[in-house]
Amino acid sequence: MVHYIPLLSLTLNKHKIINDPVHGFIKIPTDTLFDLLEHPYIQRLRRIKQLGLTSLVYPGATHTRFQHALGAMHLMSQSIDNIRQKGLVITDAEAEAASAAILMHDIGHGPFSHALEQSIIPDLTHEDISCLLMYGLNDEFRGKLDLALLIFKNQYSKQFLHQLVSGQLDMDRMDYLLRDSFYTGVAEGTIGTERILKMLCVVNDQLVVESKGIYSIEKFLIARRLMYWQVYFHKTVIAAENILVKTLQRAKFIAMKDPDIPASEALAFFLRNRITREDLKTSKELVIEKFTSLDDDDIFVSAKAWVNYPDTLLSHLAGCLLKRNLSRVRIQDEPFEESYIQRLKQRVQDRFALDAEDSGWLVYQGSISNHAYSGEDEKIRILFKDGTIKDLAVASDLFNVSILTKPSVKYFLCYPKECEV
Repeated sequence: MVHYIPLLSLTLNKHKIINDPVHGFIKIPTDTLFDLLEHPYIQRLRRIKQLGLTSLVYPGATHTRFQHALGAMHLMSQSIDNIRQKGLVITDAEAEAASAAILMHDIGHGPFSHALEQSIIPDLTHEDISCLLMYGLNDEFRGKLDLALLIFKNQYSKQFLHQLVSGQLDMDRMDYLLRDSFYTGVAEGTIGTERILKMLCVVNDQLVVESKGIYSIEKFLIARRLMYWQVYFHKTVIAAENILVKTLQRAKFIAMKDPDIPASEALAFFLRNRITREDLKTSKELVIEKFTSLDDDDIFVSAKAWVNYPDTLLSHLAGCLLKRNLSRVRIQDEPFEESYIQRLKQRVQDRFALDAEDSGWLVYQGSISNHAYSGEDEKIRILFKDGTIKDLAVASDLFNVSILTKPSVKYFLCYPKECEV
């Protein structure tokens, strides 16, 4: 006789192990974290690239927000274990809540992560949306995420738990630097994550680093700065992501006149409607439903249709995005002269038969800022053997750390390659 195992019994073991190429085996330690990981809000992150369009420069950079969320959760478990070994009491409920908070920290990202930040819902950052979705999850989980929300919003009595979620040495940064370095192949981003976590401890409810770990922290900050210039602010990445933004803006501009512009159902909702914070009070469920249906696929499927749309600018921008026909990008330390920008716009008008007003869709400027360590915000505190605690900028004997506290600002200008002046 054949005995069938009830489906329920097959799902009782939720303590799974996932093989991650960066960290190795990642354990899912509790039932609640497993159920959270299985939720559609988290699973959606599989379809959102961690680095937007960076794969157009570094072909291996196709990893997702889901992988990053898993990695950050893993590092959170490790950091808590290390801190516990030094005698600090962290309850199982607090450990689970901190892990849940870091697992959920990116669920508010829209398609292509930071590339389209505030392009879908201009009034809200991804942190705002993450928090909104977390409250919805907490309702579904019948209050099991209450503590995770308090930690995420820095409203819990143990502040160091929030610092592990969002701070100068949080698990978010630890994972994305190591993961982005791995998938791009940029070795300069490699950091000694394991040693940094071993050096973490807590004094007066604040996260501190033992002095013997100071060199690992210095390398962490330098790696972060280098990754910004070599990866996140690579000029081709700037070109690609700005074309993506311009394509979406043009589609939205047209949708206000032509609501039948081709687009996926979820994307069409945001193209045809100007969603504000006020809409969340009156139509929150609808906005959340549409937003959590959006991912990278919506953008590219729609862009394929826009290539054949009668609007010349939208067709051109979508074509550039799909064919990797990217803009020329110039980057310099000072703002660009207005006379030079106007000459470029005139060339664009002549080349593409555009009005002066429309040339701004193809010629545009902006700025980028690289700030590896802010001494004005939460400081990285170094704990010495005699019990004294000093800010890293003071404790470090590396000259570069004082430089890293100053933001480095550069200016960029994008324009079609065929319109070089």
